[in-house]
Amino acid sequence: MDRFIAPPWAQRLGADIAWAYAARLALALSAVLALGLWGGHAEALVPLLLGVFASAIAETDDSWRGRLRALAVTLACFGSVGLAVTELAARPPALLAALLACSFVFTLLGAIGGRYRAIAAATIILALYAAMTESTGGAARLPARQVAALLLAGAAGYGLLSVLWSAAAPLPPVRRALAGVYAALAAHLRRKAAMFEPVRGVDLRQRRLALAWSNARVVAALNAAKESLLARTVPGQPPPAALARLLQGYFIAQDIHERASASHYPYGQWTEELFHSDVLYRCQRVLLLQADACKQLAQGLRRGRPPRVQAPHGQALADLHASLAWLARQDLAAWRRPLATLRAVARNLDRLGAQLAAATGEGAAPVQDDVALRDAAPQSLAEAWSRVRAQLRVRSPLFRHAVRLSLALAAAWGLMQWADPAHGYWIMMATLIVCQPTYGATLARLAQRMGGTVAGLLLGWVLMRLFPQPQLQALLAVAGGVVFFVTRAQRYLLASAAVTLMVLMLFNHGTGAASALIVPRLLDTLAGALIAAAAQLLVLPDWQGRRLGASAADALAACAAYLRQIVGQYATGRVDDLAYRVARRRAHDADAALSAMLGHMLREPPWVRRHARAGLDLLVQVHTLLGQLSALGAHRELQSAGAEGDARAVQVGEALAARIEALAQALRVQAVIEEELVADAALPWAEALRAPSGPEAEPSVLRQQLAQVSVQLPALRAAAAALVHAADPAAAGG
Repeated sequence: MDRFIAPPWAQRLGADIAWAYAARLALALSAVLALGLWGGHAEALVPLLLGVFASAIAETDDSWRGRLRALAVTLACFGSVGLAVTELAARPPALLAALLACSFVFTLLGAIGGRYRAIAAATIILALYAAMTESTGGAARLPARQVAALLLAGAAGYGLLSVLWSAAAPLPPVRRALAGVYAALAAHLRRKAAMFEPVRGVDLRQRRLALAWSNARVVAALNAAKESLLARTVPGQPPPAALARLLQGYFIAQDIHERASASHYPYGQWTEELFHSDVLYRCQRVLLLQADACKQLAQGLRRGRPPRVQAPHGQALADLHASLAWLARQDLAAWRRPLATLRAVARNLDRLGAQLAAATGEGAAPVQDDVALRDAAPQSLAEAWSRVRAQLRVRSPLFRHAVRLSLALAAAWGLMQWADPAHGYWIMMATLIVCQPTYGATLARLAQRMGGTVAGLLLGWVLMRLFPQPQLQALLAVAGGVVFFVTRAQRYLLASAAVTLMVLMLFNHGTGAASALIVPRLLDTLAGALIAAAAQLLVLPDWQGRRLGASAADALAACAAYLRQIVGQYATGRVDDLAYRVARRRAHDADAALSAMLGHMLREPPWVRRHARAGLDLLVQVHTLLGQLSALGAHRELQSAGAEGDARAVQVGEALAARIEALAQALRVQAVIEEELVADAALPWAEALRAPSGPEAEPSVLRQQLAQVSVQLPALRAAAAALVHAADPAAAGG
């Protein structure tokens, strides 16, 4: 079935994923409303709708086979939890214990992977839905088991629709994910182009930070595309032709990312040494045109059409080479070293342009000897259990979040019992939604939830006045539900307003007294959000600064492994095999994780982020190192294996990797980082590597880049030492 490709009209139906998602939800919600309102089953309306909602929350991008397996797991979780909650509704203490156990256990189950994380989150929400449904007057006359059955029926109906939709149009989600990669690459190339601007006095550190955060977005997009591709490939079988083209586009994007990340020389030195030349502007123009080409590729992929790149970067590349040739003819000693690195930049841009041509089908696609993708999902129940068991420790962020969320829900339950035992479940729902794993994310969600709730209540009140007809209000409820799901990932304020509007319309249709819900809903949301914020501060707070050193150490260790893979290929020849691609991806993933951690840390209270400046400085140095390694990786095909000078450089590369690993280990244990750790890896090695070897006119790219890494190590050591010192409360106090 995975080999089946739907007719063009079906492919176009799913070409825009947001539209396809909206259409699928609108169809499911409309069917439920038709059954409940016009089919004479009004008492079943609320549990069926909530079952659809919970199933949609559990949905992840997958093949039809994967979605069918996930649906079976989802329905098993929903059925057991829904039945338990509805059976225990008459015994509040037992119901509270079940809800808390559900939140704790299913939060920990999210450690298994993204698919199970979504199912776990949806199961917790369904548990609250079941409790809310059982407490409403409209469904109170239904037996508890029938309420659970209706919740399960709604979830099963939407799940089966999702499976059929995925079978009819299997490739549009992959195209959309790959389009996201090229769009992120376009933005990243624009950030990179800003580094070549030859203007004195610019804040290169700030531009480096922007580049690091842009790189994190590219890494996230690449990981999403990889998961989408993995879901549609069958191990041991060649992919269908259409999927193979998308897989090749993913590998091309990986290579473009490595080339876009390459850093060949200190940008400030380029500005000083070539200030009176236009060559840096020409590099910048090529990068901007290649960014436009990536943007056009993304647009073509989104529309499901063959991409056609119009950006004329070929002529810009020719002009760059002509400018470099003119500068070389001047034979100025001060220009020799920067020109040698700029020639490497030009070669890198040449190959980046060739990859863009291959991505459009205009050039020969690079041969990919190894097309395997590393599947990070657990391959057995034992492996899945080991991942969960690894979280059963107080230092685990997921364990702390599970404890925090459970205690916050317990506090929300207590407030609900005091304020409104029958209808106060919105307090618990607000607590569940607002309580996020990090402090910064919780505050952001609190503001979005409150702003969206106020906007939704005001809009709902106006629309109820303007459109009192029940049929129109039912359509508005469907529209609100669709908008919620389409926008909940990127625009949660709008999503919160939409779901509030939907609840008002449904409540008004059932009771005709939705106006009475406005103030209680606002107060319940505020109370639940404040409980979540208080829990984030008081219950096992997981301040990002406490793990900053470990995250930086992970990034450095991944860079060392990446360097070893690179220098090994300089000795044996370029091969884009799985081992190399995994090492490269881990280095970028670790760099992105460090960037994300610092982003969360900057939103934490001032007293827990006193070392934020030192962390940002270290991020700049780590990302600079990663750029230098990316340049080494981008030029692997230029080296001839066995050259005596390069053989010595390979040994130096191994020694540099050992120094980086030692620095990572010292940072991990927060030890005092001695200057001697990297002192012998600085200028002596750098000067020896920069010296010409044999009859060659200039040192090879391998030697040039290893010299840059050698010079980078003292700056890395200084930034790491500053972080250790700033993170030490005694040192900070002294």
